[in-house]
Amino acid sequence: MGYSSSTEVVEAFWNEVWKARNPDKIDDFVVEDFVITSGGERIEGRENFKAWVRDFLGRIDDFRFDVIETFQNQDGSRVASRWRVSGRNNGVLGTDPDQRPISFTGTAVWAVREDGKLLHNWVERAAWELYQRLTEPRV
Repeated sequence: MGYSSSTEVVEAFWNEVWKARNPDKIDDFVVEDFVITSGGERIEGRENFKAWVRDFLGRIDDFRFDVIETFQNQDGSRVASRWRVSGRNNGVLGTDPDQRPISFTGTAVWAVREDGKLLHNWVERAAWELYQRLTEPRV
């Protein structure tokens, strides 16, 4: 892949998929039987992951993705990132698409194969806090 570390692979993934809002670039980074576990939900397979990303991107207008930090374990088999998503609500978390500004943080832990391909991603995000803000009555 031409990356000198697993953190570079993950940073490139963030840039080319999420920041560029281009789910088709997923093909360049993940294995065919890739798994993402997010919010207790397990999405299996590269094509299902791409559909999940498309759906997620469609629920946040003016989508912005910022990486706070990324680091890896000693052998590069695991990478962890902290990140922030912001934009306007277009139905995220099943809420009314009211276009309110949103911002939430999350963490991602990646399993990285020796050749740099991404195998699994475990994601935790501040979804409950975001949901509470989006469903509270406006004053």
